[in-house]
Amino acid sequence: MAKRNTLFIRIVEGKNLPIKDITGSSDPYCIVRIDNEAIIRTATIWKTLSPFWGEEYNVHLPPSFHTISFHVLDEDSLSRDDVIGKVSINKEALAAKPQGLDGWVNLTEIDPDEEVQGEIHLQISVLGDVPRILRCQVLEARDLAKKDRNGASDPFVRVRYNGKTHESAVVKKSCYPRWNESFEFELDDAPLDTPLSVEVWDWDLVSKNDFLGKVLFNIHRLQSAHQEEGWFRLVPDKPKHSQHEGTLGSLRLQLRLRDETVLPSGHYQPLTELLCQSVGPHLNGNWPDLIMLIDETTTAESRQEVASNLVKLFLGQGLAKEFLDVLFKLELDKTSEPNTLFRSNSLASKSMESFLKVAGMQYLHRLLGPLINRIFEEKKYVELDPNKVELKEAGCTGLHRVHTEAEVIQQSTSLLQSYLSELLHAIVQSASYCPVALCQAFQQLYQCVNKRFPEPEYRKVKFIAVTSFLCLRFISPAIMSPKLFHLREKHADARTSRTLLLLAKAIQTIGNLDTLTCCSKEPWMGPLQPAIQLGITQLKDFISRLVSCDNSEDLGLQQRMSLQCGSMEKEGFILLHKTKDKSMLMTSPFKKYYVTLSKDTLSYARTQHSKKSSFISLPRIRAVEKVEEKSFGSANVMQIISSRDNGLVETLYLDCKSVNELNQWLSALRKACSHNTDTMSSYHPGIYKGDRWSCCHQKDKADPGCDKTKHGVTLQEWYDPLDPDLESQLIYRHLIGVRQAMRKKYQEMIKPEEEDDRETLEGEKKLDGVTRLFSVLQDLQNSHTAVEEEEERLKNRNFLLELQT
Repeated sequence: MAKRNTLFIRIVEGKNLPIKDITGSSDPYCIVRIDNEAIIRTATIWKTLSPFWGEEYNVHLPPSFHTISFHVLDEDSLSRDDVIGKVSINKEALAAKPQGLDGWVNLTEIDPDEEVQGEIHLQISVLGDVPRILRCQVLEARDLAKKDRNGASDPFVRVRYNGKTHESAVVKKSCYPRWNESFEFELDDAPLDTPLSVEVWDWDLVSKNDFLGKVLFNIHRLQSAHQEEGWFRLVPDKPKHSQHEGTLGSLRLQLRLRDETVLPSGHYQPLTELLCQSVGPHLNGNWPDLIMLIDETTTAESRQEVASNLVKLFLGQGLAKEFLDVLFKLELDKTSEPNTLFRSNSLASKSMESFLKVAGMQYLHRLLGPLINRIFEEKKYVELDPNKVELKEAGCTGLHRVHTEAEVIQQSTSLLQSYLSELLHAIVQSASYCPVALCQAFQQLYQCVNKRFPEPEYRKVKFIAVTSFLCLRFISPAIMSPKLFHLREKHADARTSRTLLLLAKAIQTIGNLDTLTCCSKEPWMGPLQPAIQLGITQLKDFISRLVSCDNSEDLGLQQRMSLQCGSMEKEGFILLHKTKDKSMLMTSPFKKYYVTLSKDTLSYARTQHSKKSSFISLPRIRAVEKVEEKSFGSANVMQIISSRDNGLVETLYLDCKSVNELNQWLSALRKACSHNTDTMSSYHPGIYKGDRWSCCHQKDKADPGCDKTKHGVTLQEWYDPLDPDLESQLIYRHLIGVRQAMRKKYQEMIKPEEEDDRETLEGEKKLDGVTRLFSVLQDLQNSHTAVEEEEERLKNRNFLLELQT
């Protein structure tokens, strides 16, 4: 059994942001933080006060997280980025709305006194009878906010009680200080409701001390327990009223927190088997189809998520083709007009769309990657619409003569024809490496549509059915937004975006197999008509070749999908620094290596195809954590701590290009090592240099660490392995939510005379798939109830033991 906290994040757009640049605009981007730990940075949208990001993320979180915040900044190339504002939402607000949050939220001013983080280790006790003494022992703190330019703070503690104040010593340049100091107060003269306040401050020689957080204690409750010890989360002071509320603009966010208890695999086996039987060839056509019932009762708001979960479950079972076949037939049975086929956001359309993204992302990268990189690197000005041509943007022809409008359109046509030709050539050549799962799905779709509309006047419909998914829902969106499909790290600028949009329009027209409609709506696309007409012929030939290929000698679908979706492989050039035995860092800088994460090892070599490489066995990795910025002067350094054969430890430091690359590598390695047993519970976020650790100033090299490891925060990536238990749990949760609607729909669908047919010759009742589903759901619900009751019992037992102690 496992607890899974998954947070879906969609940063949609912003509006009415303040002007930060002398140009009268801003260059905004967002930093997403979980408990003040930066995990995501959006792309910068240049020269706008109403940016659109449209970026989506799924983040797996530990149950102990408290807050998610979105910091909006203005990027500056010559100076420090300007802070615009932030949005903070706590876990309780997310949990209160299980359907999710979707709407505009005003940005608020960032108050330094509210930007607190970290924990403090305290032991508070009541001693003696007369007089009674309150003793507060301040031991240490960890992960404090960085307030100084050197990437650290100079923290000290201020303890207040009943008008008296004590202060600890100042620990210089550390966010992980250790004090080990005790302070005492007399209790007899203080009112019962007087709180004990423990505040942490950053000491500054010249300016005002910076507030780092505080903890308040109820002394009346403490007197009955006599002692309290532990790590306590620092909280901000009372929030101040913002003078700029409503003037900093707002963000449109979509957030949904899912707290899932995933049971052992055996609990989900009946549900999985039932769903697999519902798409099998042995279906009894006299009974309402189970998949059809799910289709009828799934709302538009949840259709995308349900489709994605079902696709992943059937992919893991090797039945994706059969599942999609059932949906295709359901959609065709409901369609009388072939021109509207698969144009709505039905469960069939959403499932095929999800299937392409899960099973075809590597194919898409190989298909589009070279062309997208070429367009980004060339940054040519391309425009076909005379009403949008900007001659200044087009530049000069020579001798400072500005291009004419006709010359700009002619050059743009030539460039787009070149791009389109390269794209079509890549599509035609991709028939040789298109994944077998995609080939089988398109083959099934093509045959189903051809059988439903065999008339000669509908001979194009079977091709359009394939292109509506391949071109309109997969290739074209990836061209328009390459960052959202992981083809580029950043969004395109305005010029490149326009080029991509025109190219996407062209491939959409080819996908529709109709040049006349496009040219009638947008006549300025006319110069591309010959290239589009040729593209239609090439695309139809490609589809004919794709759907006629024989996959009988290829790998089985389940095995092939495990190769495509089940690998943890990640690779790329990265700066690397290696130390052994936690020894002093050498003066040599980071060196560039090609790092590859495979199923069993992390290897690195000077070139991608180098024969000589070093590697770390994944089971030997004990911790994967971030490194303090002050250690190397970079905020994007991570460390991999592993053990060697002789029992000594070895640390590998990786300097990433951005916060996104950093968290991608952290997530990939943490997931790859999630089943390791010899892991560390604490670590040093600094480095051992000179004769001490830079983070906590401890001199012992073997010191176990001053911060706790953070195994829980990971990003979900498209290349993650399939998780059948989690998908089954998500499907169960959806079906429980629509169970009553399914019962009602089921009663409407069955005929009265069919009730008698359920009696077998032996007189026993034969249960159909839907009735069995209700029984399986009830069993799963009982299992979850039993788990919750056991957790509550253990919680109460621990509470009683704590009281007795």
